[in-house]
Amino acid sequence: MSAESMPEPGTPPEPGTTGPRRRAKGRRRKTRSKRRKALLITAWAAAGVVVLGGTGVGYVYFKLNGNIKSVDINQALGSDRPQNVDNGSEDILVLGSDTRSGTNKQLGGGTDDGSARSDTAMIVHVYEGHKKASVVSIPRDTLVDRPSCTDSKGTTHDAASSVMFNSAYSTGGAACAVKTVESMSGIRMDHYVEVDFSGFQKLIDDLGGVDITTTKDIADPDSHLNLKAGKHTLDGEQALGLVRTRHGVGDGSDLGRIQLQQAFIKALVNQVKDLGVLTSPKKLYDLADTATKTVTTDSDLASVKDLASFASGLKGISSSKMNMVTMPVQYDSANANRVLVDKSKAQLVWDALKNDRAIPKAATEGTAGGDAKGVVSSG
Repeated sequence: MSAESMPEPGTPPEPGTTGPRRRAKGRRRKTRSKRRKALLITAWAAAGVVVLGGTGVGYVYFKLNGNIKSVDINQALGSDRPQNVDNGSEDILVLGSDTRSGTNKQLGGGTDDGSARSDTAMIVHVYEGHKKASVVSIPRDTLVDRPSCTDSKGTTHDAASSVMFNSAYSTGGAACAVKTVESMSGIRMDHYVEVDFSGFQKLIDDLGGVDITTTKDIADPDSHLNLKAGKHTLDGEQALGLVRTRHGVGDGSDLGRIQLQQAFIKALVNQVKDLGVLTSPKKLYDLADTATKTVTTDSDLASVKDLASFASGLKGISSSKMNMVTMPVQYDSANANRVLVDKSKAQLVWDALKNDRAIPKAATEGTAGGDAKGVVSSG
């Protein structure tokens, strides 16, 4: 049983009495405060994975274990990686996959060309002590130098220059995406988590939706989204549309979409505290079942026990303790649909994370934005 589901200790009875102990005044409020922190930092993995800490044993345990898909990143990449610095911090690469096959074709639209892309990519840096985190979004349209890499099937892919970042995933899968991020940042990824379209939608539906407020109308038929300015409770399909839209608001770039994604993540974190997911065994199981079917992880997280332990280490992080930025980039003057890494400012970000320090404001000042900041907030 997780710490959140354990009863709060009561106060001892008065001397000389044998009556039951009464709960200390104010304890229930403190319990709620703890529960609102019991959540990971990413939009998709967060709400589902953390509830695994309360799942049972026996049949349920083995069924959930059997749901989890994994990739052995360490074996695929070998020793050609940045140094593994043991300073108490953790770095996790989180990807949202953009495959157009199966149920994802109906949800995401587009052509089923048999390929998959990393529609969303975030480096989650959890600081020593696990009380705060920085999240660095990597625009999928960033032109990068992709290193040679070997995918999980043993196939080696040649290096390439000036290609879109999300081509790393479509070329060599998770292993190539991780190696590309490590090559760009010089930071070793401790873990890898991936969630796809259909899993994201079901996860949000299982949670009962997410409350947001929009300051502008958002209309994008490509992502099946039509929201008037005001308060909304987004179901799974609407939430998926929001985190995917790039034409419905802002400047139409991937940078605007990232700003919406970051706002949605914070709304999701704030929402979970009111859902009571830890008090209902059925809801707990449904969420755990969806989460384990939804995520693909590195092999070190490929069991309920490991996921629960991982989630337990993130319970102290609330939305107010999450600093969310976009990797510093500038618009490509040769192609309005591409961006280029602002190397000097990006280095400020990587140096801060390597040394487990806060990202300086100077790292993102004067970089390309997206014009969607402030359009979405918690409901």
